[in-house]
Parts: sequence; structure tokens; C-alpha cells
Amino acid sequence: MKKSIIVMSLLYMMLLSACNPIRVPKSRMDHRMDATPTDVIPTKSEWRIEDHPNANKEIPISLLIKDESNKPFQSFDTVHEKKMHLFIFSKDLAYFSHIHPNYKGNGEFAFTTKFPAGGDYMLLSEFTPKGGGDPSVESHWVQIAGKTVKEKPLIPDRKLTKVVDGKKVTLSFDELMAGMTVHMNFTISDAASNQPIKNLQPYLGAMGHAVAISDDVEKYLHIHPMTTEGNGPKVTFMTVFPEKGIYKVWGQFQQNGKVFTVPFVIDVPK
Repeated sequence: MKKSIIVMSLLYMMLLSACNPIRVPKSRMDHRMDATPTDVIPTKSEWRIEDHPNANKEIPISLLIKDESNKPFQSFDTVHEKKMHLFIFSKDLAYFSHIHPNYKGNGEFAFTTKFPAGGDYMLLSEFTPKGGGDPSVESHWVQIAGKTVKEKPLIPDRKLTKVVDGKKVTLSFDELMAGMTVHMNFTISDAASNQPIKNLQPYLGAMGHAVAISDDVEKYLHIHPMTTEGNGPKVTFMTVFPEKGIYKVWGQFQQNGKVFTVPFVIDVPK
């Protein structure tokens, strides 16, 4: 089963400052645009996965990216060091994974992954066929057999500070409202000493990555940070939440060669 989703991959501040419009593809299915035309190339996908895949088992998965005439694309741009970024979300958004399938040629990508429990998961791939200006997105729901865990309701965090892998991370917004450009700030310090962390390392060609998705798993954003000086402690992203509602946000950063992921649940007002 597939759902319509909204994708946004924002460029660095250097590009945005050239008065480029913020471009939001409205539908993964036909890539119609919201407000302004974009260079999203229409795509189709064919997903291959074994019947009745089980939890806690390495599962090979492949997907074939085709054009509207069902011919496989031959070439893809490298974006943030990879030809494809693929995200996995459990239906309740408790589970999140960011992986990079291998390009096998002739439009085919392949990867192996393990699902932590039985249940429904969305696989969402983001890629740019050669000649496209903006990324294309294809998604696919899979049902994993095995012991399930009780779904947790998605409740907005009352306090936007988390401790993950010895880092204390605070999320803040200059102003938060649906449909408007917002600055989303991650401020990172050492949890033990409370000292600001200033030695973040680039991760996939940027000082961080952020992914956000709505609680109905339909509105999706993949956001890259604005150009900033230094390597922390503050990393700022510019984005637009397309509609009001509850979103889960994952910020991903790297220090000392290790990537850490910080989740937050926010309520975006109208």
C-alpha cells in the first residue's frame, strides 16, 4: 500500500539567498508542484522483498526506479555523497532508520536490513535521476511478521531537550507555525560537563541532517542545514511545515566518527 507524501529537500543558505523559491513537491505519485514548478522527474518504482518477511532477520530488499514508460533510469546524481537516501519508519514512528542502498546499475538499488519487531513499516527512498533538479521520492509499505510491540501514541514533548550518547541536545525554533519559513535550531553540549560541543564533523557532506514526518506518515521533509561557521554547538535548519499537526523530527549529527540521532515530537500550530 502506498500513500501520498510531501517531500522537501532544502538547499544550503547560499542557494536560498539567491531568491530561489522554496519548492515543495505535492505528491510522490505524479510530482505535481505546490505553487511553483520544480524539476522533479516523474518516476515509478518496483519493490522486491520476500514473502512474509520476519522481524529480527536480515532481509534483502531491492527497488527498481523506472520512468513513465517503464524503462529503468540508467544514471542518478550523487546528492550528499549518496545516490539514494532511504528511510524506514514504523507506523507509530517509534522506529527510524536512515540507510543508503547500493546502486547495482540499470535502475536497481539493493540493501539488506533488519526490522526490530512485527508490524507495518514505510520504506521511503529519495533520489535524483540524472537531469533532475529536485529529488524524486518513492515509498512502499511492508508488513513484517513476528512479535509486535504495543504502539505508542505520538505525544508532543513538553521539554525539547534530550540526552543521547552523552550529548545534551536542545531543539528550538525562532517561530513555529505551519506554512511559514521557520528556523529549526539544534544546540549540542556535552551532557556530563555541560560544555558546548564545537567539534562536530560533517555527516554526508553537511553539518547535520534532519528528517520530519507527520503523525499520519504522509507529510515528509528531509532538511539540510544552513551554511554556518564553525562545527557547533548550534546547527540551524530552514524549513516549512506544510500543515499544522504533530510531527516527529530526527536530527542526525556526527562527532569523533560516530553518528548520533536525536528524536523530538513537536506540535506545529496553524
